[in-house]
Formats: sequence, structure tokens, C-alpha cells
Amino acid sequence: MTMKVLYGAGPEDIKTYDTARLRAEFLIEDLFRENKVSFTYTHVDRLILGGAVPVSSTLTFGSGQEIGTPFLLSAREMGVANLGGTGVVSVDGKSFTLENRDVLYIGRGAREISVASASADKPARFYMNSVPAGADIPHRLIKRAESRLLTFGDAKRANLRNLRMYIHPEVTPSCLLLLGITDLAEGSIWNTMPPHLHERRMEAYCYFDLAPEERVVHLMGRPEETRHLMVKNLDAVLSPAWSIHMGAGTAQYAFVWGMTGENQEYNDVAPVALSELK
Repeated sequence: MTMKVLYGAGPEDIKTYDTARLRAEFLIEDLFRENKVSFTYTHVDRLILGGAVPVSSTLTFGSGQEIGTPFLLSAREMGVANLGGTGVVSVDGKSFTLENRDVLYIGRGAREISVASASADKPARFYMNSVPAGADIPHRLIKRAESRLLTFGDAKRANLRNLRMYIHPEVTPSCLLLLGITDLAEGSIWNTMPPHLHERRMEAYCYFDLAPEERVVHLMGRPEETRHLMVKNLDAVLSPAWSIHMGAGTAQYAFVWGMTGENQEYNDVAPVALSELK
């Protein structure tokens, strides 16, 4: 298991960033490596992003050595989304089978977690978000059919999309973590449109199901002074509370969104008019 640390930045800081520095601070490119468990710890709301691709063996983790606690989840909760083939996640000896786009909620206090693939030819690809938690909530597997489906956007504006809530008060409880998956409709390219800010929460995106040669142009920064990141398949992006987040893909794609902060009110946002963007 590896743990990279990012310290975050403010809106004034990024005015001086070149492309390499902006990518280093906000883009995570190395989460999914075969037979590895990779984590990135960000001081932005102390979110941990993780990726694991078990191919030839079971991968086990759970030590809290990197974060100064007995176990990784001694004081944390975690959401695990499977973006690959069928896989199994075991939590302290209890096994959960995750098909593609199933999500597992792991509550505070879990000690040992292991992940495995049903087939090495089509390995599971586990994407993880973990945040501090102040309550003990039971683990729960949320199948794709059990998620709450919402449809947003308009095909005429190329932003028609299906959003599925998995870890959310209306689906399964958590302490502070929210997590879901959004799919763009065929012919639509814009996500999170119109853009918005949520001062009381940060967010992270993991873009997936994007062809290797395609890219998503992820827009970030203050509305009056935007920046962009060129994002490939399975890249993750950190979105601090002060930053807008919106993007357009060169082809069809999907993304996992995870949030944490002061509340779990999905609509606690401040919309930004397109005319305000610069």
C-alpha cells in the first residue's frame, strides 16, 4: 500500500501555477495499478482517494500507520465503487460481491479490508473515497439497482445525464460521505452544467469509461478566473469548496463523484451563471 500526500491550495495560489503545478496539486493519475493498492491523502477536508486493481492475487490493507491511527478506518468511513469486472471486498472476514457500478459502504472501525477479482481476464477496479467519521454505521452493499436515479440536463444543450446516488441519506446512511455515479447520455458531453460552488463541501471526481485516446476538459478555479485540466480515463480530480467544477468530454464518459464537508444536503450549492465565467 502506498500513500501520497497533497496539501491543497487556495484560489490566490493557483494564479501563479503553470500546467505542471496545477496538475500536480489537483490531478491524481496513478490510482489504478495492477496488483497494487494506491492512496492519496489530501488535506482538503482530509479526504483519502484510493484505487486497487487485484489481478493475480488478493490485495489486503487496513493499517493506519500512514495516518497515525491503529487502523485506516479507526476514525473513518469509506465508499468503494467497482468500475471494472466482478470483484469481492472482504471487511474483517465478511465478504461482499460487487458487480460493475456497485458500491460498498464501509463504516468506521473496520480493521482489515481485502479485495479480489472474480477473473484475472476481467479484473475488478476498485475506487475508494474515505473521510473522517464521528459515528459507527453498519457496512452495506448498494447494488446499482438500489441506487436512486435522477435525470438532469437537456439533449439540446448536450448535457443530458443520469445521476445515481449510492451513499446518500435517501439511499444508505453515512456520517459525512456522499458518493454517486453520473453517466452522460449519448451525444451529451457537458457534466455539472450549469456550474456551481458549494462553500461547505469539497468534491472529488474520478472519470472512467473514457476511450484511451479521448479526454475530458475539466474546468476549475474561481468563476471569474477559470483554469482547466486535461483528464484521461481513470484520472481523479480534487475540487475544493472555492472552485467551480464542470467539464466537457471529447466522447462519452462517466464519473464517480464523492463529497464531504459540513452537511449532506445535496442541493446546498451556489449556482454560477455562465455569463460570470471568465
